[in-house]
Amino acid sequence: MHRRALIAAPIAAPLLASGAAAQAPSLVTEEYMIPTGDAGIEVFVRNKRSESMAAFVPARTLLFVHGATYPAHTTFDLPLGGLSWMDYMASRGFDVWCMDIRGYGRSTRPPEMAEPPEANPPLVRGETALADIAAVAAFIRAHRNLPRLIHMGWSWGATLMGRFAADNPGAVERLVLIAPPWLREGASPAAAGKGARLGAYRLVTQAAARERWLAGVPEAKRAGLIPPGWFEHWAGVTWATDPEGLRRNPSVLRAPNGVLLDSREYAEAGRPYWDPGRVTAPTLLVTAEWDRDTPPAMAVAIFPLLVNSPGKRLVLLGEGTHSIMMERNRGTLFQTVQGFLEEAPAA
Repeated sequence: MHRRALIAAPIAAPLLASGAAAQAPSLVTEEYMIPTGDAGIEVFVRNKRSESMAAFVPARTLLFVHGATYPAHTTFDLPLGGLSWMDYMASRGFDVWCMDIRGYGRSTRPPEMAEPPEANPPLVRGETALADIAAVAAFIRAHRNLPRLIHMGWSWGATLMGRFAADNPGAVERLVLIAPPWLREGASPAAAGKGARLGAYRLVTQAAARERWLAGVPEAKRAGLIPPGWFEHWAGVTWATDPEGLRRNPSVLRAPNGVLLDSREYAEAGRPYWDPGRVTAPTLLVTAEWDRDTPPAMAVAIFPLLVNSPGKRLVLLGEGTHSIMMERNRGTLFQTVQGFLEEAPAA
């Protein structure tokens, strides 16, 4: 295991609070490469917390997992307007972790990703991703001497965290699912096309990413959805995590296709990948009005199936897309999640 640590300067007071805010604390950032059960494969993990934090508890320790295309650290810890989501949570007294599943971001890319995509079958299917999550969660629990963590996933990460919570109820304090996928008719918007042969990975351009991001947004609302420079900042740091793809013209981001094969065999075939009825942790589902990747109807379908989740909650946010955490209305998302995490446990 490799570790790197630094102490950041005090961040700006959260821009999401109303009225005068107290000086935000200095934050510590630590980074690790966590071994998996496979030789030569490590996953990148980042931790942020207040420099003064001395005690760690399950109710304040959280692990983020990303979606099907983009890594976690460039989404959850991207300082937009001077503040990242991890900054926001850490400044409120949380021990916040994020991880890049193998094949994504700063984690090890399987050797097949150095070959043409058609040379190998789809890489990093759900079972492989779950093994990476289990390895990181076990590391955090041991590192902090905790029995449980809060598990939080976005998009494909919501599917994975839902499955993890269903399979490991004793290890999950609370569950937060942002834009959760469920059964669907037709292919995922991330797919190359209906019925297309899936290679080991796919190539995503920044132009295609922006087009997919804005799909479903009313024309009159598009210009004001993403503050100036935010998309360019996110795309720049995200595509830079793939030096091989960056050398192409136009530059591309290589994303493993295992998730798309899983979608065909489960979601598109009417077979759930996880059983919400087995989740025993308090669960929050959050979805956004203009999400075309995982429409609100998916979260609505999951909600009544959470029959054993105490204090479950479903929130629909207005004027946001699948990537609302990087849009003008991200403060509403941050506050919604924070309110759920900071409330007293259900009796």
